[in-house]
Amino acid sequence: MHIGVAGNIGSGKTSLVRMLAGHYGWTPKYESVTYNPYLEDYYKDIHRWSFNLEVYFLTQRFKDLLDIAESSQTVIQDRTLQEGVSIFVENNRAMGNISERDYNAYMDLYHVMMRMAHLPDLLIYLRCSVPHLVGQIQKRGRDYEQGMSLEYLGGLNERYEKWIAGYPGKIITIDADHLDFVNNPEDFGVITNQIDAHLYGLFGQLD
Repeated sequence: MHIGVAGNIGSGKTSLVRMLAGHYGWTPKYESVTYNPYLEDYYKDIHRWSFNLEVYFLTQRFKDLLDIAESSQTVIQDRTLQEGVSIFVENNRAMGNISERDYNAYMDLYHVMMRMAHLPDLLIYLRCSVPHLVGQIQKRGRDYEQGMSLEYLGGLNERYEKWIAGYPGKIITIDADHLDFVNNPEDFGVITNQIDAHLYGLFGQLD
C-alpha cells in the first residue's frame, strides 16, 4: 500500500511521516531535502535554479515510486510526484521562474513517467494557513528558508487548495493550524482515528 502525505513548506509533513511510520510500522520515504544539491541555491536565486531543482525532485520522487511499486510493505511518502508538479512547478511557472520552454520539456518528462505511476492509495493533506507556516519555518530555523516570501507561500497554498478540490483519489484533509500532533498525543490521535476510519472502517467516516 502507498500512503502519501501532502502539504506546504512548514506544514509538518516530515514529522507526520516519521510518526505515522512508527505508529503503524510503515516504511517511510522522505523528501530529498538534506542531501539536495540545489536547495540552498534555489532559495538564494529561485528564478535561476527552479528548473534544476524541480527536475531533481521529479527524478527522486519517480525513483521512490518505482521502489514503492516493488515493495511488499506499506510505504508512506513525504510529498508525492503529482503534488510536486501540480503545486511547485505550476507556481514557479506562474511566477516566471520557469520558462515556457523549460516547462514544456519538464512536462514531457513527467507525462512519460506517469505512464508507469499511480496515485497513492490514500493521501493525507495537512492544510495550514500562511501565518502558521511562517511560524513553523522560523521555529525549525533552516537558514536557506528564512528569506522565503509570503507571496511565495501564499501562492503555494492557493494551488494546494485548487489541487485538493479536484483530487481524484482517496484523501484525508487535516486542518493542522490548531493541532500539535508532535507534542500532544490527543492531537496525533485525531489524525490516526481518521486514517483508521478510511483504511479499516473502525470508527465510521469522519469529516
